[in-house]
Amino acid sequence: MTVLSPDDPILIVDDELPALKSFEVNLRAAGYSNLKCIQDSREVMPFLEGNAVMMILLDLTMPYVSGQELLQRVREQYPEIPVVVITGLNDVTIAVECMKSGAVDYLLKPVERNRLTSAVKAVIELCQLKRQYRRLKEHLLQQDLENPAAFAHMVTRSPKMTAIFKYLEAISCSSEPVLISGDTGTGKELLARAVHNLCRRQGRIVAVNTAGLDDAMFTDTLFGHRKGAFTDAVTSREGLIEKAQDGTLFLDEIGDLSPASQVKLLRLIQEKEYYPLGSDVAHFTDARIVVATNRNLRAAMKEGEFRKDLFYRLSVHQVTIPPLRERPEDIPLLVDHFLAEAARDQGKNTPTPPRQLYTLLETYPFPGNIRELRSMVYDAVSQHQGKVLSMDTFRKAVGLAPGAPPVGEVPGPAPEDLLAELPELPTIRDMEELLVSEAMKRTKGNQSLAAQLLGITRQTLGSKLGKSKD
Repeated sequence: MTVLSPDDPILIVDDELPALKSFEVNLRAAGYSNLKCIQDSREVMPFLEGNAVMMILLDLTMPYVSGQELLQRVREQYPEIPVVVITGLNDVTIAVECMKSGAVDYLLKPVERNRLTSAVKAVIELCQLKRQYRRLKEHLLQQDLENPAAFAHMVTRSPKMTAIFKYLEAISCSSEPVLISGDTGTGKELLARAVHNLCRRQGRIVAVNTAGLDDAMFTDTLFGHRKGAFTDAVTSREGLIEKAQDGTLFLDEIGDLSPASQVKLLRLIQEKEYYPLGSDVAHFTDARIVVATNRNLRAAMKEGEFRKDLFYRLSVHQVTIPPLRERPEDIPLLVDHFLAEAARDQGKNTPTPPRQLYTLLETYPFPGNIRELRSMVYDAVSQHQGKVLSMDTFRKAVGLAPGAPPVGEVPGPAPEDLLAELPELPTIRDMEELLVSEAMKRTKGNQSLAAQLLGITRQTLGSKLGKSKD
């Protein structure tokens, strides 16, 4: 089956030149620039043999080859191409026959501009959904990423993150917005840049933090203004949406957007058009919109702080980045990455981290996530003097005093003092079970960390846990 592309043209077929030009002008005014017009119905099938098209607007009453005959041929030879029938015949029977033959819509001449553009938009959105479903299904059957280079700037080996990457690959051809949720410091902007890289658009990614922007600042920042639009507008200024043309517009902290600005963003997404301040001429954009937030937008909707219609438009595609505490397997990778980065920035040799450092960090909840870990490492490298990295700065950062016992250890009497107080010595098996139980308790069931605390392998710990259940 041929895979339709959003870059393929819309084919308009009508033997009446005025009607053909009218359709073309109305669609171009609505932002559709890739159009192909054919007046002679005999040229349609030869054109389709050598060219892909997104959809066909097809007149029914034409000389040489009728629209109904063309519809039948297209459905037989190119069933993946959607066809919208346009005719001056107000005949229910013909309409029913066309729909049975595979037409996706039926428009009656004269066609109003809004009716025409809404029909075209609906068909294109349907094609995109089908394409995304097919890609998503293909990705679910694959193990490897198709475009690992798009995520090269993200340091991870977490299966949860890999699943997110595969989902973003599946929706890469979509023009619909992407909503990225996640706690502060999880890397939402990095993921937005990965979305842009996957789109392979010619334009650039333009990022703006919407937190703290009132409606006037948001409007001017996003849409720009014309000279004389207001008192201080001595020159014209293009908005960020114009700078993101054929690229990606990334709006961070979208949950803090004012109600008035939410309305303007909704219109931009729905109509793909905007008006710079001081201008009454509509501008059109094809920029992909990616937004991010650390707020719970569903809760904000219930409280009346975020528009429901905007949320549903933004959340066509959505991902939630897991916090660092839910992917501890990434901590060693990130530590090594930031150590090398910090050493390079500060002109030092990369220090060697002690093995206990990973145990310490994997038990810390990291409320600031990756950003907090990076700050810890940079601070430690700035104070580093020897070869092996000191643990003291990390202990202080996680709330432990320098020189405190390793994670999981509690100061108390020496082991020989404890044994002296016991009336009877416990057996080695009893002590082993107590140690294993306590290690599991202190690491909240994490077998990898418990094994590190006990100084044994995870496989040995698993064997001992199995024996304790017998």
